[in-house]
Amino acid sequence: MHNPIIVALDVPSLEAALKLVEQLAPVVGAFKVGKELFVSAGPEVVRKIRATGAAVFLDLKFHDIPNTVAKAVEAAAQLDVQMLTVHASGGSEMLRAAEQAAQANARKLRRTPPLVLGVTVLTSLDREGLGEIGVEPNVGRQVERLASLAVKCGLRGLVCSPLEIARLRQIIPADVQLVTPGIRPPDAEKDDQKRTLSPKEAIHAGANWLVIGRPICAAEHPRAAAGKILASLQEP
Repeated sequence: MHNPIIVALDVPSLEAALKLVEQLAPVVGAFKVGKELFVSAGPEVVRKIRATGAAVFLDLKFHDIPNTVAKAVEAAAQLDVQMLTVHASGGSEMLRAAEQAAQANARKLRRTPPLVLGVTVLTSLDREGLGEIGVEPNVGRQVERLASLAVKCGLRGLVCSPLEIARLRQIIPADVQLVTPGIRPPDAEKDDQKRTLSPKEAIHAGANWLVIGRPICAAEHPRAAAGKILASLQEP
């Protein structure tokens, strides 16, 4: 099996990120660069990580008018990231523009296009949270609606919580990749993630990639923590 662990580099500096990359690259599948790190360190952090040969998941969750998102996706693709995120709630025109920009840039640079992932419902949101912002309060139905829209618009991947994996596997094509945050080993605290599963449970449900941050990065020995999670996935 491929290594499905994506380590969320939720750290405030380039130096801290590269220290984790050096420790963890041999035992994980990719590294996620989110808003805090990207705003702090800029595109250079992506270049530095890619220079090590490691894969990068750029998680900036683009959500804007179609042309703006297309330009942002093009800029991200030029950094040679392997995955990036857009909010599926941005609508069909925006989603199509994002995927088309990723494909066009890849052809121009003769690279494999980045996997554009549609973000459905954030794992910090529950029924009450959705109701507060005037959205369909049934989390499952909202996830299904946004996932179906993203796939219809040509996206080849989705971000969803662990608890939506099994249902999405019933309604989307088998080749659509599912990237799953909200992963917590059994002995870890949930923190601000409200819809969680263990790594093994998520893989068995049908996830392709697991985004794991604090349980690895905040561990006393991050490499050992990542290795333990990977070993648990290989157990019968």
